[in-house]
Amino acid sequence: MAEGTRPLPVPTPETRHFWEGTSAGELRLQRCDDCRHTYFPPRPFCPKCASRKVSVEKASGKARLFSYVIHHRPAPGFTPPYAIAVVELAEGPRMMTNIVGCPQTPDALVLDMPLEVAFEKQTDQITLAFFKPAAAQTPMLSVFLPCPARLFSRLMKNLTVKSHAFSRTFVLGKTRR
Repeated sequence: MAEGTRPLPVPTPETRHFWEGTSAGELRLQRCDDCRHTYFPPRPFCPKCASRKVSVEKASGKARLFSYVIHHRPAPGFTPPYAIAVVELAEGPRMMTNIVGCPQTPDALVLDMPLEVAFEKQTDQITLAFFKPAAAQTPMLSVFLPCPARLFSRLMKNLTVKSHAFSRTFVLGKTRR
């Protein structure tokens, strides 16, 4: 994924534990000590009960593909096509990431497919967490609801969109299912 320089996050005091974890090869999440809710992105309070009693835990690194878009236009630091995805972690939270280690096609990217975290060092301070298909995959069944293609075709040229809400592929204004 490397044409040009990829935009990198800037760690803050609230996210320091997350970036230290990725540098150490661990995916770290926060969990509320009062209500036991696990959440992402990092913040100093629980989004469910507003408690400030939170602790950091190492996550399993397992996830499933919840939704994705295959982007076909070049962007700094990315070689098209590339998948921009939302994955649902085994611990419950969802996070935005890129899918690596497989073809960036709708045939290869199946909703609910099992994924595992893959770390890629960008600089001495930043290691990014990507997700790749898990080694042993079992067949999944996905149900797609119809989406009015005309509504999105002009706005979404050159994108492949898959989510639990709708499924369509838009290529140069023509729609495929």
